[in-house]
Amino acid sequence: MSHDSAPQPLTATAGLALQGSLRPPGDKSISHRAMILGLLSIGETRVEGLLEGDDVLRTAAAAEALGATVERLGEGRWRIVGVGLGGLVDPADILDFGNAGTGSRLMMGVVGGQPVTATFDGDASLRKRPMRRILDPLVRMGTEVVSEREGGRVPLTLRGPREAIPITYETPVASAQIKSAVLLAGLNAPGITTVIEAAATRDHTERMLRLFGAHVEVTAHGPEGHGRTIALTGQPTLRGTDVVVPADPSSAAFPLVAALIVPGSEVVIEGVMMNPLRTGLITTLLEMGADIERLRERDEGGETVADLRVRASRLHGVDVPPERAPAMIDEYPILAVAAAFAEGTTRMNGLHELRVKESDRLAAVADGLKANGIAHIVEGDDLVVHGDGTAPKGGGTVATHLDHRIAMAFLVLGLATREPVTVDDGAMIATSFPSFLPTMQALGGRIAP
Repeated sequence: MSHDSAPQPLTATAGLALQGSLRPPGDKSISHRAMILGLLSIGETRVEGLLEGDDVLRTAAAAEALGATVERLGEGRWRIVGVGLGGLVDPADILDFGNAGTGSRLMMGVVGGQPVTATFDGDASLRKRPMRRILDPLVRMGTEVVSEREGGRVPLTLRGPREAIPITYETPVASAQIKSAVLLAGLNAPGITTVIEAAATRDHTERMLRLFGAHVEVTAHGPEGHGRTIALTGQPTLRGTDVVVPADPSSAAFPLVAALIVPGSEVVIEGVMMNPLRTGLITTLLEMGADIERLRERDEGGETVADLRVRASRLHGVDVPPERAPAMIDEYPILAVAAAFAEGTTRMNGLHELRVKESDRLAAVADGLKANGIAHIVEGDDLVVHGDGTAPKGGGTVATHLDHRIAMAFLVLGLATREPVTVDDGAMIATSFPSFLPTMQALGGRIAP
C-alpha cells in the first residue's frame, strides 16, 4: 500500500457463529529475517510460506536494491541469491519501507554494519516512529548518520564502515528490533558483539542466524532468568539455506479472539508458531477461561508449531503482568477486545512500548473502546477494561491511524457487538494479513466495505 492510497472503510456486523478452519499468513518477523539473511549469505536461499504482505515485500525490494537476486517462484515461494558479508552495493534509489517498522529497523542494522550508503524512508506513519533507539548503538559500531529528521526519524541516510566495531550493548527497552539491528550490524565486526536484555524478547534473529551458519550463544540471567545475554561471533560465512515460515501468531490472534467472543463458534487455526516468546496472548486468554486446545504440535523451520482448536467461551477479567509484554506486544489491541466481553476487570500493565508502534496504539485502542461504549481507563502506561460478560453496544467508527492491528482488532469487535462497528480505513491490513477479509468472511464473519 502506498502512503497516498485512498482510505477504504470497512464495517463488521454480528451474525452467525464462526465455523471452519484457516491457516494464517506466514509469520512476518521470520519472513523479514529470511529475506535479510538471504541477502547476507553466499548462495541460494529458498523460502516457503513467506508472508506476501506489503511490509515484507518492501524488505524484499530493499534486499534486491542492495545487490541480492530476489525471485518469486509461486505463492509464498521465493528464491534469494545473496551477496555475502561485504558484498552489498549502494542502492540506486531511496529504500522506501512504507509502513514496515521491523523491515526498516533491521535493514538499518544491515547497512550500518556494511561499507554502503543508503537512504531510508516510509509512509506518514513510519515517518513518525522513533529511530534514535536504533541509531545510537549503530553509531557506537561505526555507522555514520549522514542525515536525519529530528529525533532520528526517516527520511535518514546511513553510511556503514568497512568493518563494524564489536560492542556490548544493554538495550534500554525490551525490543527485538533493537537487539536484531545490533546483531545484524555485528555480523561484519571482528570479535564478539553482545546484547544484554533485562527481559527476553522474541528470539527469531538468534535462531535464524544459527540456521544460516552464525555462532550465537544465549545465556539467561536476572530475576527468575527472564533476562538474556546474546553473544554473536562476527564475520561468519553465512550460507543460503531453506526456510519454512510458520503461521504468524500475531495474525492468528484475530480469528482466535473472534471465535472466543462470537457465540457458538468453533474454529481450527492451523500451523501457528508456538515459540514461548510469542505466546503471551494465548497464555493470557487461557487465564481468562478461553477454550483453546493445541493439536498436532510439530517442528517447522526450527520453530514449534501447532493447530489450535478454539471454541466460544465465557471469559473473566485478569491482571496481565508487565513482564509478559515482550511476548505479546502486538496483541494488546485484540486482547482489549476480548476484555470488553469478559466479566470483570482486565488490567494490562506496562504498555509504554505501544505508544511507539505504527500509531500510538495505547491511545488508539482507548479511543476505539470509547467510540463503542466500552468502559475503560488509561492509567499511565496501563490499560484497564471493564466488562460485564455481555456484548458491548458497539456502533462506533474507529480511527485506525494507518495501523493494521487497530483496524483488524475493531473489526473483530464488530462481529459480536449489538451494533455494527466501522473502521475508517482497512487498506493497510495488507501489510500483515492480506487475506484477512476473505478469511473472516469464509468463517462466516460479516465484514464488508
